[in-house]
Parts: sequence; C-alpha cells; structure tokens
Amino acid sequence: MDRKKFLIIISLLVICLGVIGVIAEDLIIESKTQTFSESESKIKFDGDVKVKYGDINIIGDRADVTVKNSKLDTATFHDKPYAFEVKNNKKREVKANILKFSLLNKVIKAEGDTQTIITEGKTPVAVINADNQEYDVRTNIMTAYGSVAIKYRDINAYTDKAIIQTDNHGELKRIDLIGRAKIDQSKHHATANQFIYDAANEEMTAIGDATSSTVLDNGKEFVLKANYQQYNRKQGIFIGNGNVRAWYDTYFAKGPKVVAYPDKVTNKLNEVFMIGRSTIKENEKEITADKIKVTIEPKHFDAEGHVKTIIHQAGVSSSKAGF
Repeated sequence: MDRKKFLIIISLLVICLGVIGVIAEDLIIESKTQTFSESESKIKFDGDVKVKYGDINIIGDRADVTVKNSKLDTATFHDKPYAFEVKNNKKREVKANILKFSLLNKVIKAEGDTQTIITEGKTPVAVINADNQEYDVRTNIMTAYGSVAIKYRDINAYTDKAIIQTDNHGELKRIDLIGRAKIDQSKHHATANQFIYDAANEEMTAIGDATSSTVLDNGKEFVLKANYQQYNRKQGIFIGNGNVRAWYDTYFAKGPKVVAYPDKVTNKLNEVFMIGRSTIKENEKEITADKIKVTIEPKHFDAEGHVKTIIHQAGVSSSKAGF
C-alpha cells in the first residue's frame, strides 16, 4: 500500500471510529514502510517516521500503533524519538527513550531520560528533566516523575514529582512541586515538602517543614523556618505560619506567625512582624511579647503587649543550634 492511500485510510479511521473526540483531528503518519499484523493487533512503521496530530508532531525511526476493539489505541515510538508542539510564539519539545501517545485518552507519556524544553520565540524559558514525563493534551497538564530538575528563567527547582499546568495558549498557570523539594535562585534558597506557584497571582507557597534563606541587599542573610510560608511578588508581602523561627544578623525570633512587608519607597523587605506570643533574642537580651516589630534598615525592634525582658548571664549568646 502506498503512503498516500495509507494516510487517507488512517484519517478516515480516526474520524469514523471517533478516537479523537467529537471534533476530530486527523492523525497523519508517514514512514518508509508500514505493515499490519493481525496476530499482534499492531500497525508497524519503520524508517523516518513522522506523525502529526493537531499542533503535535512526533519524529522517530520506529513506531507501532496497537488496535483494540477495532479502534486505534496507543502509538509507541521507540529508539529515542522527538516530539514538539507549537502554539502561538511558544514551542514545547520533548525527548525520551520511548514515547507513548494514547489516542483514546490524548495523553503523551515520555519514558526514560526525558527532557522537555519550552521556548518563547528563540529563547528557552524552561527546561524539565525527569525519569518520566506525562502530558495530557486535553487539560494541558504535564506531570514529571523521578529525579525532577526544572530550570525556569532564573529559578532552579528539584523534586520527586512536578505538576505543571498551562492554558490553551501555552501560558504557565501553576506549578506544583511534590516530595522533598528545593528551589535555588541567586540570592534565595528554599526547601519544603511541597511548593505551589500560582503564575497569575505571582504567588509562591511552601508547605511542610519549610525553610527559606535570602541574602538581602546589605549582604546579610535572613533565614526563616515555618510549617507554612507564602510570598506574593506583586504585593511584596511574605507570610509564615506555624512554629516560626527567624534569624537575621544578631537577632533570633520565634513565634506562631510572621508577616513581612516591603519598604514603601524601595519596595524591599524591611518590616517584619512577629504576631502572637513571640520571643526575640539579641546577645544576652531576650524579650517576649504579644507582638514584635523588627525593622531591618535602620536596625531596631519594638515589642508590645505583656512585654517580658530577661538579661542572660554575660557570655551566653544565641545561636541557631541553641533553638
């Protein structure tokens, strides 16, 4: 059977059997040779295999399509195939040892040494490496499993599992990092059991044993530990809840909740409020109060509400190890 006739037949099968949905996309498969094995219920493609389904293109040397109940089921591409999707100005590229495309569920699975590259124009904005990746065409949700490493603009992230959701135009909506996750930037580092990034609101949430470390413009480090942390980039507001512990310069503070606000002029983090019964310690002096305000520049703090001060013996000083 020649290539042209086979392409026509495949397109008719896809439409008539309804494997692509109510509004069907033509599935176009090209290759040097194509055979059908009734005993294996497979259509086999060898040599310069090219597949097109809507915006999705897959290129490889060898592929097969299983047939179940007279319907095309799963297309499997062997020997390190390459897939790409172009939407508007964005391009998504996927490389793996094996690619599987479920024609019924519209899910692409990449298995073994997988890499996804997302490009805007000619500039790569995200690179995702993982043991396995899965992309749902209908929901625009990509899931990566095992040794996940993500580079998104100036952010590097590492986790056991990542769920990335985009809209129909390829714009990022949300990223979930699940498992013991780590985020690295030039002056900011964080770890937690889970991170959630809401792109529309420019909000990052860290859940479970969260630790963040930020080097401020003055070169000093601000370290915060809490059960829950949230940073809203648009508003510049930072919130920490649950067993909060913070270190800055000679200060150590602990309490149930912390809220940090930016300076109105510089828009940099400058005012830190410990809310609820909290304690701040500097050298030999320890103060407990219902509310404590710490100002970074110029450096000072204010305490109010049932304030209690303890002056420890000379030579006793605070340290991270001591708390």
